[in-house]
Amino acid sequence: MIYSGNAISVQTLSDGIAEFKFDLQGESVNKLNRATVQELKEATAAVKADASVKGLIVTSGKSTFIVGADITEFGDNFAQGEAGIEEWLGVLNNVFNGFEDLDIPKVAAINGIAFGGGFEVCLGCEYRVASTAAKVGLPEVKLGLFPGFGGTVRLPRVIGIDNALEWIATGAEKRPDVALKEGAIDAVVAPEKLNEAAIDLVKQALAGKLNWKARRQEKLVPVKLSPIEQMMAFSSAKGVILAKAGTNYPAPKLAIENLEQNVNLNRDEAVKIESKGFAKAAVTPQATALIGVFSADQVVKKMAKKWEKLSHPIKQAAVLGAGIMGGGIAYQAASKGTPIVMKDIRDEALALGMGEATKLLANQVEKGRLTPVKMGETLSRIRPTLNYGDFKEVDIVIEAVVELEKVKAAVLSEVETLVHDNTILASNTSTISITSLAKNLKRPENFVGMHFFNPVHMMPLVEVIRGEKSSDQAIATTVALAQKMGKVPVVVNDCPGFLVNRVLFPYFGAFDLLVKDGADFQQIDKVMEKFGWPMGPAYLIDVVGIDTGVHGADVMAAGFPDRMKPDYKGSIQVMYENKRLGQKNDKGFYVYVADKKGKKAKKVDPTTYELLASVVTGEKREFDAQEIIDRMMVALCNEIVRCLEDKIVETPAEADMALIMGIGFPPFRGGAARYIDQTGVAAYVALCDKYAHLGKAYEAPQLLRDMAAANKSFYG
Repeated sequence: MIYSGNAISVQTLSDGIAEFKFDLQGESVNKLNRATVQELKEATAAVKADASVKGLIVTSGKSTFIVGADITEFGDNFAQGEAGIEEWLGVLNNVFNGFEDLDIPKVAAINGIAFGGGFEVCLGCEYRVASTAAKVGLPEVKLGLFPGFGGTVRLPRVIGIDNALEWIATGAEKRPDVALKEGAIDAVVAPEKLNEAAIDLVKQALAGKLNWKARRQEKLVPVKLSPIEQMMAFSSAKGVILAKAGTNYPAPKLAIENLEQNVNLNRDEAVKIESKGFAKAAVTPQATALIGVFSADQVVKKMAKKWEKLSHPIKQAAVLGAGIMGGGIAYQAASKGTPIVMKDIRDEALALGMGEATKLLANQVEKGRLTPVKMGETLSRIRPTLNYGDFKEVDIVIEAVVELEKVKAAVLSEVETLVHDNTILASNTSTISITSLAKNLKRPENFVGMHFFNPVHMMPLVEVIRGEKSSDQAIATTVALAQKMGKVPVVVNDCPGFLVNRVLFPYFGAFDLLVKDGADFQQIDKVMEKFGWPMGPAYLIDVVGIDTGVHGADVMAAGFPDRMKPDYKGSIQVMYENKRLGQKNDKGFYVYVADKKGKKAKKVDPTTYELLASVVTGEKREFDAQEIIDRMMVALCNEIVRCLEDKIVETPAEADMALIMGIGFPPFRGGAARYIDQTGVAAYVALCDKYAHLGKAYEAPQLLRDMAAANKSFYG
């Protein structure tokens, strides 16, 4: 044994070849934490000091290679400011450079995921061979950053500027066949042949069949591309990549600027430029928010794992109510391997549900993501039926009938008599109280809410709602099923609107109030879209369905009359009364006309302004953009704080992730709790006080006043 540590070991194989293995003890994956980087330095020194080592294969003892840097350690490093971050990276890059400078051929044997710093380790080798199960990439822009361990320096020297810009500025994950084609890896082999192939490459290098020293030298000098070709590459990248990234995500722009500076320098100088640019990106609020989103996502996953330990296995599921929603739920279960019965009382509804599942699967076949055989296998897991037949064998029934309490209650009471005693009943409702629906059930402990978001196949969130009598086991099993279906479950307690809709309706209320006060609905949409929302509130309510919005608003008004029951008729209600339902009938705040591809494109309709004239009581004017943002966001953020006060959701992390996954809260702002933190709790409370005259929805919750007084924040 040449070196043995907690994360890295180096041992001799044969013919002077040694294995440099990453295998972080006590963890399920390899990651580059402080301890691992220190061992990388020590192991490199041990190899350098051992003259018997003529070549290295770099391997992993896990099913992954290295997932990247340990993000949980970023906070301490980033708190040091730009100068401190540069210094930290300088130390790290000395380690990576030292490994690269080992004067022996090195081959990375990439068996699984090699992302971020993990792939930067691979780039320190002269050659890279990947298993067919591998995935590689530099996804740091998704955290508001870009590679900081030499990735922006080595990758363009390995695969060229054009490809490197696309990899780095988009954060794309690459399959091994694509990475091979683009020159990032040198061979792709079956998993069982990976180490053998890596050893063979080392042997070829040692035998002089491969010029490994020239390979290394290419990474130490400027990129070999003429100034004109460089200019064309960077101009093209800026046009395409920055148009996609937009102004709210600065990391891609900073990454491109960084590459533009470092490609004409030698490695050691180029790495210093990279460190400086990385430090600049790391202190942006977007990086803070996006790293926070990553951490919050880990919290949500950990919570789900805790629940999963209490769950019962689901071998057979059922959905009551076909149509688009039922078909979407059936498709999602079947596509992830769970057989599901789809029950309805009408043949045409079953046909619609099966049509929805078939359409979604056919779309995947068309895109090459699924074979026709696999499509057939998935459809065979969905059994449409007009009767209850084999419901005695069903482990969970997801009720997805019309959103009317009497209908849902009747259907649930009926099906409860037809299933076994341990079958879980789950209502896919967006507004109706789970506690209320459970009143007529004989086994209310087996009843929960399971709120899917539309369209089911695209929206990652599922709210799992606990009623007053829902058991832990029922919650846990529903959480486990949601995960098995490829969804992200967040457990919330019962209340009107649960979590996401409860928070969304004050946002719509703020929109109505702005229109009443004289704001142009188009201006509101444009401001909020520029703020980062995928669509403004008028467009969003059109997409949701104005009738659905009015129904939800009635539920919220009954549940929270002090702040969600307006004393005036709002713009959304006016649209509804004039039979403008949004995209459902192609008329809402906008009108919708099919484009050449058959997609509905929104157009401005002068009639909307005529109808809204009855709503406006203030002077019609153009509002300051910040006032629109403040009024919209305060109403929404205050409600998320009240949900935390009321224990509807357990943690700020779960609350923020629910908003990001459920209604498209801008990820680069990190969620509502993170947005308050970044505003500053005291400054945010002052903002609430400024707008408190508008109503209860704008008044700062007591939790925020207490936090401001104690100088506390949600994320510390």
